[in-house]
Amino acid sequence: MLTLLLAAFVLCLAEAVLPSQGTEYIQSCMHNLTEGLKRGSSRHNWASRLTELEQLLAHSTPGKEGYSFKTNMLEAFVFSITAGSFRGLNLSSSMPVRSKGQVSAQLRDSISFPVELMEGMKAQEKQKLICICIRSAGMFLDEHNSSVLNNHILGAFLHNRRVGRLRRPVEIHFRHDKELDSSNATCVFWQPAGTGSAGNWSREGCETQHQKGIVRCLCNHLTYFAVLLIQAHDLSESELQSLTYISTVGCSISAAAALCTLLLCCVFRCRPRDDTTRIHMNLLAALLLLNVSFLLSEPLAAGTTGGCQAAAALLHGSLLCALGWMGAEGFHLYLLLIKVYNIYVRHYLLKLCLCTWGLPTLAVVAVLIFKREIYGHHIISTADGYKNVTMCWLTSPSAHYVTLCYAGLILLFNVLVLVGVVAVLRRTRQQQQQRARKDWMTVLGLTCLLGTTWGTAFCAFGVLLVPQLYLFTVLNSLQGVFLCFWYLSTHRSKRSSHCSTSR
Repeated sequence: MLTLLLAAFVLCLAEAVLPSQGTEYIQSCMHNLTEGLKRGSSRHNWASRLTELEQLLAHSTPGKEGYSFKTNMLEAFVFSITAGSFRGLNLSSSMPVRSKGQVSAQLRDSISFPVELMEGMKAQEKQKLICICIRSAGMFLDEHNSSVLNNHILGAFLHNRRVGRLRRPVEIHFRHDKELDSSNATCVFWQPAGTGSAGNWSREGCETQHQKGIVRCLCNHLTYFAVLLIQAHDLSESELQSLTYISTVGCSISAAAALCTLLLCCVFRCRPRDDTTRIHMNLLAALLLLNVSFLLSEPLAAGTTGGCQAAAALLHGSLLCALGWMGAEGFHLYLLLIKVYNIYVRHYLLKLCLCTWGLPTLAVVAVLIFKREIYGHHIISTADGYKNVTMCWLTSPSAHYVTLCYAGLILLFNVLVLVGVVAVLRRTRQQQQQRARKDWMTVLGLTCLLGTTWGTAFCAFGVLLVPQLYLFTVLNSLQGVFLCFWYLSTHRSKRSSHCSTSR
């Protein structure tokens, strides 16, 4: 009995002493967290400190009106509320928003809690409502380093009760002075991940409404909220899924068509042996390798880093080789139809192979030896911010631009050759008026053969982005099919005549 009395006395004494010490400790914890944010501490450090701050606030003893703590990057509020007497609560942050480089006292974020927040509780049940305002997005960085409006995050939760599926939502106002709408800003909440990994932003259970200077977030639960800024070039989830499906199906069909054409050419005993056909076969082989490596890129991205780097190197090398053989097609066509005279080149096909197979392979091997990190995981972001696609590709913007310049030079040369071919066909058509339809079919076939459809990649800007992506995906994923039809149609008569002669 004496022990119980002594224990009760100690607890009462501690309760009288802890509030003042707890207040100082909370303030110290907030200052430490703020300093950690300024120094750019690791995600694990600030996450543990934020959890510690939440626990301290939850076990503090606020007065009737509650109390708040504030630093230049953090602000915390604690309210003690009774379920039966709760009539809702409107709370405004005292941390102003930075507007066009200057601090604006009028732009302050706010949050409103409905009466339904305490629904289902007994009338006399008491709860602690804790709100934390954070002016640093560095505390909630996902693996894609997504941007949030004004770097402001508002968090709210009850001490010992999980709040979800509210009939009337919590309303959060994020104020700003930017041009925002549903296409470039959306309300999200933070979903923490396991130890050692980043969390992510989700918009499930949150509705976004835009007014002049305000983003209204209506969410049916409590957690940390923000407005995710969506980059203009990001695709929606449905668009990315449809493009992925089209490219997968198209590349699969093209790979099958290219393989069948190569097998027919290899086993058919009446095959022509001229350089033109051999160049066609090398282009088909390069496209087959490109399609297969593209199809392997996304599955291998889920594996090891080394495997993904190897897949990225194979995809990059096959793309360079395919572009090289498109350039070889243009050069060969230039010799045949435009230059015409003095076109003999010693070891012609061997030299073409060295340029189109050898140089790209040498470049990729050099990158793997000296700067392997250029190859790795490449993330294709969506407007949702958390439904992204990862594939194995180039991770360096400079390497991407060099590849783009290489493709641009080849396509520019091929376009000039195609213009020259059209001019030759026009002169021929003036002499033979009946060949117009055949000439157009020839131009369409050469357009595919020379890879000029890849030029649509340079139209990826503004309102043309999504239509261009669909056009680029459809035309170029089916290039192997188009070339298969071209080869079969243009060489059928030639193979037949060769068979007749050999017999």
